Amino acid sequence: MNLSFTVTSKRKLAELIEGGHVSGWDDPRMPTIAGLRRRGYTPLSLRNFVDAAGVAKRDNVIDMSLLEHAIREDLNKTAPRVMAVLDPVKLTIENYPDGQTETLEGEINPEQPEAGSRTIPFSKFLYIEREDFLEVANRKFFRLTLGKEVRLKNAYIIKGESVIKDEAGNITEIICSYDPDSKSGSGSEASQRKVKGTLHWVSIEHALPIEVRLYDRLFQSESPDQDKEIDFKTFLNPNSLTKQQAYAEPGLEKANPGDRFQFQRLGYFAVDPDSTLEKVVFNKTVGLRDNWSKKN
Repeated sequence: MNLSFTVTSKRKLAELIEGGHVSGWDDPRMPTIAGLRRRGYTPLSLRNFVDAAGVAKRDNVIDMSLLEHAIREDLNKTAPRVMAVLDPVKLTIENYPDGQTETLEGEINPEQPEAGSRTIPFSKFLYIEREDFLEVANRKFFRLTLGKEVRLKNAYIIKGESVIKDEAGNITEIICSYDPDSKSGSGSEASQRKVKGTLHWVSIEHALPIEVRLYDRLFQSESPDQDKEIDFKTFLNPNSLTKQQAYAEPGLEKANPGDRFQFQRLGYFAVDPDSTLEKVVFNKTVGLRDNWSKKN
């Protein structure tokens, strides 16, 4: 079974390792069982992928999106939900009491109600995704902007009030107000008020620093070894791996290598064996949607 945007020849995969283009046979970008396991793929997802691809009498190339669909379906049913912020910007709730911390509840997995709920610390100072805020936005932007309301996941409805910028004009802090009667699950009239946007967040005081490894296709060509006159390594994607620092719920501190989670609104992630007591490392398994094929 050949996969698009990669090679499956052992000789060519060995060339990638020997040339230092990947870290080894278990590099999460490699189309090997060891690589897929490290990236967060499950045995069931691989079996379902093979069943869906079927058997052909001649060589055929299976679209990578079919493999990603298989793991997305499996992890949607099994992965615990958590919140993490990959590109943080500070958000301050100006009318939230100074020094106050409260514990909120969030579901572990809506597909498994019997799994119960998890606790999430909340405070005056939060991180949200930088892309979730625009100082000036059009009507189709349903995230946070000045003068409009959104809901913080499992928390309160907030309204953008103002921003603080550095000397270069970059936003360093977003000032908001909140409706104290709008707490999710409280049963109040305000809590049932509908707003169009919901954002994920983490409390700055309680946030767990993590490293996140994001993966793109290993090659920029759908069939990198199709033309025998061109070295397949010519088509390597220089941006197939990016690493960045992020922040997550404090409960992930106890996560073990191989554990899989859904970072809400972001995708599915698995704990990498490189994790240490000082820092948990996550590999992005797959996004929540097949945005890559649309981009391509």
